[in-house]
Amino acid sequence: MPKVNSFPFFIARRYLFSRKSTHVIQIISAISVLGVMVGSAALIVLLSAFNGLESWVIGLYDAFDSDIKITHAEDKFFRLSDGQIKRLAALEETALLMPAIEENALATYGDASFICAVKGVGPAFIRMSGIDSMITEGSFSLGSDSFPQALVGAGVAYSLSLNLRNAFTGIDLYVPRPGAGYTLNPTEAFQSAVIRPSGIFQIQPEVDTRYIIVPYGFASRLFSREGMYSTVELKLRNPRNSAAFQEQAEALLGPRFRVQNRFQQHELLYKIINSEKWAVYLILTFILIIAVFNIIGSMTMLIVDKRADIRTLECLGADQRSLKQIFFLEGLLISAIGLALGCITGFVLVYLQDRVGLVMISELDAYPVQFRWADFALICLTVLGIGALAAWFPAARLLKRYKVQS
Repeated sequence: MPKVNSFPFFIARRYLFSRKSTHVIQIISAISVLGVMVGSAALIVLLSAFNGLESWVIGLYDAFDSDIKITHAEDKFFRLSDGQIKRLAALEETALLMPAIEENALATYGDASFICAVKGVGPAFIRMSGIDSMITEGSFSLGSDSFPQALVGAGVAYSLSLNLRNAFTGIDLYVPRPGAGYTLNPTEAFQSAVIRPSGIFQIQPEVDTRYIIVPYGFASRLFSREGMYSTVELKLRNPRNSAAFQEQAEALLGPRFRVQNRFQQHELLYKIINSEKWAVYLILTFILIIAVFNIIGSMTMLIVDKRADIRTLECLGADQRSLKQIFFLEGLLISAIGLALGCITGFVLVYLQDRVGLVMISELDAYPVQFRWADFALICLTVLGIGALAAWFPAARLLKRYKVQS
């Protein structure tokens, strides 16, 4: 079976690699290829960098956030019946379930004080979180009901000048007493408890400068909220099925509850990262459009240079459509070669950054990158689409102007 458009493609390929009578045409063609190559490589590298940044941020929050977080739409604290808890735990995708309670408190240690968030968690927290790998000092332990212990964020520990080696000093936690009105007696307005710190964790500043993690029983007694929760957190067997799980949980709990996946828990942060990514894509696409305009100049000069060839081809029976195809394919080949070279360059740079670390965030950590095939397909479509438009204009319009009259 003969190849489709084999004759126009053969001529276009010969024109691309053959010597031109005017040397400037080859220079402009080379500049066109270089422009497409640089633009394509920049798109691959920068989109991979934003993908890596997104994955890196998600990885940081993975150590603290759960796959699914359930909160009340109106109240800070709420109750769930044993039946509701059991039905949530019985859902097919539920791997682990952990009620938690959280409230702001004043923490004092020696002469230092700091306002933080105290989060009470259940035993499943050890299996749900990756915070055990983020302990920088001390050990990962929440103690027992008779001897509760706390995990302290690095920022909170710094503000309190925490010393884990001091076995005689605990952290005093003060929270407002529920229902207490205005009073001059602090003991009537606040309730307090003392807890020993067991370890210091470091995840990322938003968490490190805010949280003290304590056992749920200790926190619920401190807040006078026994049997109440501020969140119910779940680990899924397959996090990719979070959307289906959300529908099931919302149907089970009703409209008074919010069921959020990891992205929805930090929706603003992910929107900012994605907005920056697509803003960079649009800017580079605009730059790529400017670079591809060289193809129009190159094709225009090539048509002028090949006027004699055009007449010869017409005498051999080539119609107007075949002539347009020749110069259209010529421009498309320039874009395709630039795209191929740009992809190879981009792949190499992304690979070296991932393996060697050409650009470092700190002395030990390289800037994260992650290549995605969806981005590659988008880049190919973008470059070839722009290249096709740039090739079509001189092929369809300028060819009529420079057609040799027989």
